[in-house]
Amino acid sequence: MHELAIADAVVGIVSRHAAGRRVVAVDVQVGHLRQVVPDALSFAFGLVAEGTCAEGAELRLEAVPAATRCRACGTETEQAGWPMGCGACGAFDAEVVRGEELLVTGVEVETTERGTVAA
Repeated sequence: MHELAIADAVVGIVSRHAAGRRVVAVDVQVGHLRQVVPDALSFAFGLVAEGTCAEGAELRLEAVPAATRCRACGTETEQAGWPMGCGACGAFDAEVVRGEELLVTGVEVETTERGTVAA
């Protein structure tokens, strides 16, 4: 289950950016081609976050669909699965332009007893 390693990396990233403040929420973009199971990542995040500043934080996942650009005609096509062919000309010679993301895009931390701030 590679979700555990991903969760560990996410907790490490947010812990560094939180600088000792309690983490309220974490935003992560996950590309379709990363083959991450959202429920497994959320579960692993909860486990790995225990005892850290991210314990109890909400993990907000944004799924990024896969897309390719055809090298033959230049058309960008959103891909639902394999094989990844061009939606315009049917060619299979394409470069991936979206869907490989695995990015922490936001960290919301507590700054006072009543407020939070995005980091």
